[in-house]
Amino acid sequence: MEKIQYHIKKRTHKIELPKELGFGKLFTDHFFEMDYSPEKGWHNPIIKHLENLSVHPGSMFIHYGQAIFEGLKAFKTEDGKAIIFRPKAHIRRLNNSAKRICIPLVDEEFLLHALTELVAIESDWIPTNPGESLYIRPVIYGMDPFLGVKPSSNYKLFILLSPVGAYYSEGFKPIKILIQDDYVRAVKKGLGECKTPANYAASLLATKEAKEKGFTQVLWLDGIEQKYLEEVGTMNIFVEFKDEIATPELTGSILPGITRRSVIKILKEKGLNVTERLITIDEVVEAYKNGTLVSLFGTGTAAVISPVGWLTYKGTEMILNNGKASKLAQELFDELSSLHTLSIEDKYDWIVQVQNEEVEV
Repeated sequence: MEKIQYHIKKRTHKIELPKELGFGKLFTDHFFEMDYSPEKGWHNPIIKHLENLSVHPGSMFIHYGQAIFEGLKAFKTEDGKAIIFRPKAHIRRLNNSAKRICIPLVDEEFLLHALTELVAIESDWIPTNPGESLYIRPVIYGMDPFLGVKPSSNYKLFILLSPVGAYYSEGFKPIKILIQDDYVRAVKKGLGECKTPANYAASLLATKEAKEKGFTQVLWLDGIEQKYLEEVGTMNIFVEFKDEIATPELTGSILPGITRRSVIKILKEKGLNVTERLITIDEVVEAYKNGTLVSLFGTGTAAVISPVGWLTYKGTEMILNNGKASKLAQELFDELSSLHTLSIEDKYDWIVQVQNEEVEV
């Protein structure tokens, strides 16, 4: 693999972040870019000043959706060091998505190097207030100018950085979820387990309609029988029963979340009864009626842990834990947030520390 080129503009001002960051609205000065061709493989890696991409109108990803992406986060420790949470797992998942969409695999060690180099250069952009972070968005798309349904031959990879606050405006406060059975997001053997734009496009209409009714997000049911819980459009879901914490098993239509995997590991370390299994909506409703349903909470890179305070299905509203976050959801949020800044020991080896950049900025 070629060495990374650096075309960086010298920073003449101190980074001043707004008090209200929101999510995905602000971007750093530089980004990483790399090309793929059949003759050269992945080549021309460069970190350069942020600029618009030049895209041919016939580029295949525009017409046929051959694109994938990832989302992960960088944080600052109390002593000012930049760290990234589980980048190796995210890069591995990027390659898993690439296999399904017929995109050439990326050297995972090199991409980790490129990612950490970029974060090092832009470390002044990492916010330090609680709940804030530097969101990292790697993207790969097919760029052949060709109108025909086949895999592209040439690809572009880039990594974009964005300082962010809480994904949901509610922050850690419980959110309102609508269980959706009017539409289908994904089916087994489809693209549901891949992080590809098509999955998010499929969720837009249902989410729009849910928000118009006062809900924050949609909880999807399986695409065939419309009876099994799957995931929320932006996060995996956990159901906290009195004697079990259950999450839908990965059947091929659910994104294998990195935060989901982290939470399962933490719960097992705590000695709790955590299971990955099929969960019917009828089971959830019945548990609510008989008092054995404690709470639901979502897990994801963007939201981390998001407690569900209200759940509505076919007009029936279920108020969970009096509309408050459960003790377990709060504990998980606190533990993950502490891990993100190394306020507690990283006993799982999930954190990658970013070395100080040697490039003049």
